[in-house]
Amino acid sequence: MTSKLRRPAARPGTVPRSPLVGRLAADGSPPIVAVIAPSGYGKTTLLAQWAELDGQAFAWVSVDDRDNDPKVLLSYVAAALDGVQPVDKRVFEALAAPASSVPGTVVPRLGSAFLSMTVPVVLVLDDVHLLRNTECRDALSVLADHVPPGSRLVLAGRDTPPLRVARLRTQGRILEIGSADLSMSRQEAASLLSAADVPLGDDDVAALHQRTEGWAAGLYLAALHLREGGSLRDAGDAFGGDDRLVSQYMESEFLARISARHREFLTRTAVLERMCGPLCEAVLDLPQADTTLGELARSNLLLVPLDRRGFWFRYHHLFRDMLLAELERLEPGLLPVLRRRAAAWCQANGRPEEALEYAMAAGDVDMAAELVQELAVPARRQGRVTTLVRWFRWLDDRDAIARYPMVTALAALIYAWMGRPAEAARWASAVDRWDQENPVRPDRGVIGAWAALVRAFACQHGIAQMRIDADQAVRRFQEAGIVTGAAALLQGIARITSGDLDGGDAALADAARLGQQAGTDGIAAEAMAVRSLAAMARGDWVRAEDLAGQARATLRLAAEEDSYIAPLVCAAEARAAIHRGDVEAARRQLVSAQRARPLLTYAIPHVAVQARIELTRAHLALGDTAGARTLLREIDDLLRRCPHLGTLVAEAEALRARIGAERDPRAPGASSLTAAELRILPLLATHLSYPEIAAELFVSPNTVKSQAYSIFRKLGASSRNEAVIRSRQLELLDG
Repeated sequence: MTSKLRRPAARPGTVPRSPLVGRLAADGSPPIVAVIAPSGYGKTTLLAQWAELDGQAFAWVSVDDRDNDPKVLLSYVAAALDGVQPVDKRVFEALAAPASSVPGTVVPRLGSAFLSMTVPVVLVLDDVHLLRNTECRDALSVLADHVPPGSRLVLAGRDTPPLRVARLRTQGRILEIGSADLSMSRQEAASLLSAADVPLGDDDVAALHQRTEGWAAGLYLAALHLREGGSLRDAGDAFGGDDRLVSQYMESEFLARISARHREFLTRTAVLERMCGPLCEAVLDLPQADTTLGELARSNLLLVPLDRRGFWFRYHHLFRDMLLAELERLEPGLLPVLRRRAAAWCQANGRPEEALEYAMAAGDVDMAAELVQELAVPARRQGRVTTLVRWFRWLDDRDAIARYPMVTALAALIYAWMGRPAEAARWASAVDRWDQENPVRPDRGVIGAWAALVRAFACQHGIAQMRIDADQAVRRFQEAGIVTGAAALLQGIARITSGDLDGGDAALADAARLGQQAGTDGIAAEAMAVRSLAAMARGDWVRAEDLAGQARATLRLAAEEDSYIAPLVCAAEARAAIHRGDVEAARRQLVSAQRARPLLTYAIPHVAVQARIELTRAHLALGDTAGARTLLREIDDLLRRCPHLGTLVAEAEALRARIGAERDPRAPGASSLTAAELRILPLLATHLSYPEIAAELFVSPNTVKSQAYSIFRKLGASSRNEAVIRSRQLELLDG
């Protein structure tokens, strides 16, 4: 976090870019700044000099590849802004919630917090070209609409920033700095060469400046070449206005002229995203590597410090690319070896996620699977869905789905929690196959417990089999000495939906106790909600209301208020509120349930159907037949796919008969939004087009368009913007 948010210092030896800094700092400048140029033009250096000379507060985020997850990226943005002025805690709550919607909750809250800042701030995101994730790019585009007066949003990178640039130009809201602006003047070129201890005459400077077209990196590399004894003519020929000839120069000139020790150090440490002495020592198997690192840091501006202590460094991106190309040319077989060593060092030094990235880069499937097993649950609790999917897909692409059953079990559960039923079912089937094909493996005890849990959770073969699987999971976890409330939760649900209310209630009480004991409060909240609904079935409304309140408090404690558990808790609270006559409280709960309902898919059929049955009862109690009918259609779809759900089938049939006799003269409203429409709704608040939304959701553009028009009709809106405004008024979206 510290190195990511640390503003780069203006380093000795760099050339002042005073005219450009003056343009950036001028009063009345547009609120959006785009600094776009190829590598080596001094984008970061320019912004660092601006920050050094301007009295305004700067919030800085250095983007890297691992930020292609909206929760990760926006957590850094929020932390950077919080360092200038405290950010509304609701932003961090949304970021911490595992299932919170990025477009529907996180971005609106962060945008509102940015817009309400009273301290002028320059928010810089450096290297935004590394962001390929659509949600990340769109989040920044939306953030650009929330820059407060006197503040600036600066995006620096190698290509067009993720903004609606044409619109911003028309509105006069963007200042664009390009490669032509960043190209050094002849005087600046002379200053750079002089600072690098390469004094040249005016004519030589002019010739070199003309050949490099003022490209800062080219001029600096030429200075290094000359400092090591190279000729001026060779330097001029090697460095044009881009990097097309630089690799050739690196191979034939620069690396050939430096010491063998430094050459080996530079090329081999290029595998590292960032480096420190101990890490270099481990990767190179070279004692006192920190000494060499210090020498290079003092003599070369292409080694960038990441902290004030001079402990962590990285190479300038262009320089690293060149060094890696050289390593791949000379020692291609060494790349995976070096990366495995880096992974081992990171793992041993409490940096498991960096270890995972190096293991993946090295193609080490065994180590990657071991680390994913360790990191999957924490990443899910942080809501880092995109990162999790990337890890799982990487393993899947290497045929690891059947070889690492613990990872496969975690993936099956996490995909189900994420509302991605097809993936959940595929991974769950792989766990089941492994369990059947490996009856005598020594590690079968723990993995067998997880396999039984996944089978019970998926409930693919009905409630009767779910009950057998849940009982087996409880027994196996106990034999393995593992404390978890998950198995007891499923055991309780299976018993209740089999008609055994007393046995189910006892198991659910155990689940709540074990869940709180193990720190899995989401499990405890779900157990309390199901117990509350069972108490209602008995007519014990005092106990039901008490349990519903406990479920809500526990769900809030778990930061799971946007998870698949939320609709069940909302249903319990809504029915309790209706019973005591608090209609407004019941309606609020029903709206809250709508936000998370798309997560309730056939991957969790028992929860998906039970929650909808209870919500249907609440809608009917409030006289909302249209909302009840929508829910019943979704129940019928689920029962067609999963027909053997015990007592839930009869409960659905009773509701079907009741709704069939109802007449509702009112037109369908917001309560009748389907799960598919609720899934699209948050994306309407973004800058994504309908085809882009379709690509995000893996549906056709026509489907998105027809569902959007259905949303407009139900919300009484005539446009996308009106629908978003109406959704925010109804609290279906934040903002």
